[in-house]
Amino acid sequence: MGRRKASIPRGVGTAMGIFIDRAENAEVWDVEGRRFIDFASGIAVLNVGHRHPRVMEAVEQQLRRCTHAAFQVAGYDAYVALAERLNDIAPIEGPAKTILFSTGAEAVENAVKIARAATRRHAVIAFSGGFHGRSFMAMSLTGKTAPYKRGFGPLPGGVYHVPFPAAHKGITVADSLDAIEGLFKADVAAEDVAAIILEPVQGEGGFLPAPTELLQALRRLADAHGIVLIADEVQTGFARTGRVFGIEPSGVKPDLITVAKSLAGGFPLSGVIGRAELMDAVEPGGLGGTYAGSPVACAAALAVLDVIQDEKLCERADVLGARVADRLRALAQREDLRPIGHVRGPGSMIAFDLLQERGGTTPDPVAARDVLQRAHADGLMLLGCGSLGESVRLLYPLTIPDEVLDEGLDLLESALRLPGA
Repeated sequence: MGRRKASIPRGVGTAMGIFIDRAENAEVWDVEGRRFIDFASGIAVLNVGHRHPRVMEAVEQQLRRCTHAAFQVAGYDAYVALAERLNDIAPIEGPAKTILFSTGAEAVENAVKIARAATRRHAVIAFSGGFHGRSFMAMSLTGKTAPYKRGFGPLPGGVYHVPFPAAHKGITVADSLDAIEGLFKADVAAEDVAAIILEPVQGEGGFLPAPTELLQALRRLADAHGIVLIADEVQTGFARTGRVFGIEPSGVKPDLITVAKSLAGGFPLSGVIGRAELMDAVEPGGLGGTYAGSPVACAAALAVLDVIQDEKLCERADVLGARVADRLRALAQREDLRPIGHVRGPGSMIAFDLLQERGGTTPDPVAARDVLQRAHADGLMLLGCGSLGESVRLLYPLTIPDEVLDEGLDLLESALRLPGA
């Protein structure tokens, strides 16, 4: 830790004061030999767990063949094969195309570039509480000031935020749609809007699902005004919500989809999938990146897609999520535990809030921080979220054994115990 503080800036925070030595599926061991159960998955990256054997095998085979080429210099099969697979499974209307990058923020930035090139417009509408990355355009789209935007301005212009609906916060779908109409009247004409971007389930914003009513209304609005609808599936994608893509249950087909995180099982890879005519709006050389679509990461991603299909991880996400949600609702009734509520999320994208009083609605971010610290001390890797940091999110690998999941939930219960109880 002393070496870390001396050599690495404080701007990159670390939730836990440990250093990992090795990991396997849903378990992690640090350099001091302590074992942890992983309910964080590297921030939703390890839906297939740490070092899944099929992913490791695919990576090892690719390492023997080629580790880097730069797709702008020379193509390779893994990139093309992965694009074909993603085009086939993505909920896109008509022919689709895919371009690959390295990070989620990079995918978001390029989705905006594609939308602007295709529409010849500049403005983008995003949602309060949304998280789209830390690079400049992505940061501008992100709907939370601290810690993501503070001290970095001025940010790129042409970005407008509207409220994201959440029943327990008193924000309705009608409120969100009225705010968009208000933007059109007061701040930006609809014919100047290139894109609307949102997460099917807000991640950092608190694991808030976008109501189907909202998604359908946005699709109609986008069609009426020639606006590109972008689904940011960086955190929701690849079986976490019980479907390959989080937007699928709504029946809404976006124009562009950004993907990253669990796409490659721990290897840096992201992408934009979209309607072919939109994707082809950018001239050659306008998109790309030196490491974009690494052959090693592409090989890993192809294996991840096989694992999701063969091990039925979408179904597994629903089964595990129902089990976890039932346990959390039971914990919410316990007098010896901190007050919790608002258990929510599809599949295994589950979160809950710490509350100031049982049965109430006022969030308690101080209690949430305490719960996280106690969980970490007891051997459970756990992350918070929410606009105030009031929420705890559960991101266990979908390959987690039942007995390890139960052990992790027992540790969570212990972390929720009231002092002296």
